[in-house]
Amino acid sequence: MKTDTLFRPFSLKGMNLNNRIVMAPMTRSMAPQGIPGQPQVDYYERRAAADVGLILTEGTVINRPASRNLPGIPFFHGDQAMSGWTDVANAVHAKGGKIAPQIWHTGSTRGGDWEPDVPVESPSGLVAPGEPRGNTMTDEDIADTIAAFAESAKLARDAGFDAVEVHGAHGYLIDQFFWSGTNLRDDAWGGPTIKDRSRFAAEIVKAIRAAVGTDFPLILRVSQWKQQDYKARLATTTDEMTDWLLPFVEAGVDMLHCSQRRFWEPEFPEIDGDDGLNFAGWAKKLTGAATISVGSVGLNSDFGGAFVGEGSQTTSLDKLITRMERDEFDLIAVGRALLSDAHWVEKVRDGRMDELTGFQAADLATLK
Repeated sequence: MKTDTLFRPFSLKGMNLNNRIVMAPMTRSMAPQGIPGQPQVDYYERRAAADVGLILTEGTVINRPASRNLPGIPFFHGDQAMSGWTDVANAVHAKGGKIAPQIWHTGSTRGGDWEPDVPVESPSGLVAPGEPRGNTMTDEDIADTIAAFAESAKLARDAGFDAVEVHGAHGYLIDQFFWSGTNLRDDAWGGPTIKDRSRFAAEIVKAIRAAVGTDFPLILRVSQWKQQDYKARLATTTDEMTDWLLPFVEAGVDMLHCSQRRFWEPEFPEIDGDDGLNFAGWAKKLTGAATISVGSVGLNSDFGGAFVGEGSQTTSLDKLITRMERDEFDLIAVGRALLSDAHWVEKVRDGRMDELTGFQAADLATLK
C-alpha cells in the first residue's frame, strides 16, 4: 500500500501544510481552572514533532457564562488562558508544525455530573427534542455569543495560530440552532428550513471574518449526527445540503470539516452507490470549498465504544488512500489513533504499519 497521496503538501491562504493529515480535535478536559499549561504544551508539541500536518486543538470555549459542560475544558479567552495557548502555538511552530484552535460553546449538552454555576443556554431551552434543559437565548444572548466567537477568533490570530476552527457539530450550541428538534424559534433565528436555521452560524462566520481579516483561514466543523441522536440528518438531499453549507462559504468559511462516524460511508448512496462520495466529498462538490473528512481512520470501530471503555484495533488504510487519490476531499483528520500514538503519522509515512498500536480507552485519561 502506497501512502504517498497522504504526504502531498497543501496550502490554504498562506497556511502551508507538509501533508494532508490533521489531528482531529478531541475533548481532553485536563486544563485546571480552564488554563492550559505545560502538559498541553508537551502533548501538542509531540504531535508536531512527529509530522502531523495540521493540529486542531481540543475544543476550547468562548467567553460566555455557561459555554463549557466539563470543568477541565480550557478557555480561549482571558490573559492566563491565552498565555498558555500562546506557549502551545510557539512550541508547535518550533517543531515545524501548524496549529488551529477549535472554538466552541457546548450549549445545553451535559458532560457528566458536573454543572456550571449559571443556567445553560440554547436556542429553545432544549437539549434534545422534547427534553428541556436551561434557558432559551434572548436576542441579546445571541448577539453576545456571536461577538464572543469573533473575539476568540481574533485572539487566535493575535496569538500566532495558523487558522481557527469553529465547532458547529455534534449537537452543541451552533448545531442546536441547525436542528429542527432543538430550534423551535419563530423569530429570525429559527424557521422551517435548514437555511433559515443556519442564520446564527452564518452571522458568527461574518463576525469572525470581520475580526480576523480576509487572509486568516477559517474552518467550520459540521455533522449530520448528534450526540443526542446518531441517526439525525440535517440534510436529506443534495439541495438541502447546499442550502445548509453554501451560505457559510459565501460568508467567509474557507474549509468545511465534515464529521462522520465512519469516513468511508457514502452520504447519498441512492445517487452514486455504495462507493459514492462521503460527507466531505459532497460538501466539496456542492460548495467548492476545501474539505476535511474524519471518522474512524485506521481503526476497526467508531468512537462510540470509547465512552464505554472499549479500545479499537488497527485496520487497513486502503479505503482512505482510494478516496484521497481521487481528491474526494482535501485533508483527513485522525482522532483516536493519534491520541494513543503520537507517532502515528511518522509510522504511516515510513511504511511501519506493523508498529501501529490502535486505540486504548485508558489513554482518554492521559495527555501522553
